[in-house]
Amino acid sequence: MAVLGSRKSLSKVKEKVASANNCVAIPDDISRKITSKSVMIIDARTGAPIFAKSPNKPRQPASTIKVLTGMIALKRLKDNEKVKVSSHAASMPRSKVYLTPSKQYKADDLINAVLLASANDASVALAEKIAGSEEDFASLMTLHARLLGAENTVCRTASGLTARGQHSTAHDLAQIFRHVMQDKEFAERMRQTKIRTSYGKLLRNHNKALWQMEGAVGGKTGYTSLARQTYVGQFKRGNDAIVVAIMGSETMWRDIKRLVDYGFEKKEQIRLAQVARRNSDSAIR
Repeated sequence: MAVLGSRKSLSKVKEKVASANNCVAIPDDISRKITSKSVMIIDARTGAPIFAKSPNKPRQPASTIKVLTGMIALKRLKDNEKVKVSSHAASMPRSKVYLTPSKQYKADDLINAVLLASANDASVALAEKIAGSEEDFASLMTLHARLLGAENTVCRTASGLTARGQHSTAHDLAQIFRHVMQDKEFAERMRQTKIRTSYGKLLRNHNKALWQMEGAVGGKTGYTSLARQTYVGQFKRGNDAIVVAIMGSETMWRDIKRLVDYGFEKKEQIRLAQVARRNSDSAIR
């Protein structure tokens, strides 16, 4: 009887494992509910994948790539360091903060302009200050991307404006953002909804998720006619945190909301499967 009872218990545990595993493995229709061409959802702490749709397809990243520009500037420049604006930088198209050529600005203000207001002119001004030219800075961005595990990212601009040979992937954007958000100063800037520069200009964060979605802690939007809508952001609910990256979207905010909710639900399913698997292994032993 004892042996029979053990077999029944083991059978029940195996059923739980199968059920939990099926929750993770069963295909669902989330892909049909979004317009994004590429998607990557990962665990913000471990980098483990939660959901992917064409995650390694190279696409123009648009302004999401500015997270590299901002992070490099944070590490290379002091807040009060002066940055002179060239005519080239000032001539960048929108979005921009309309910097005055030959005028000097604090690096702190320009970094906030890049990360919150997605300013193309500030991106190029910082690039030229750090590397001497936007082209050389873009090479530095590509190197940093590689160091963060983004093997399919090539940068040609500091702003993310469409350029031949420039590309990233949803996988790479998610991995990059996961790593840069581990920097406390970077993360603190990304969660600001608005901030005023030292020269009086009010910068508003383009990341509407901060005040529209539960658990949003930071993110970067992007758009060009070729890239369409792009986004990468981090979200926290309870003890869980995920990073969501999308590229080629036509309904960005709707896609993000659906993917964030889905990501946390899927993460809970994965957790249940892992618990059931551990229980199964214990019962077998």
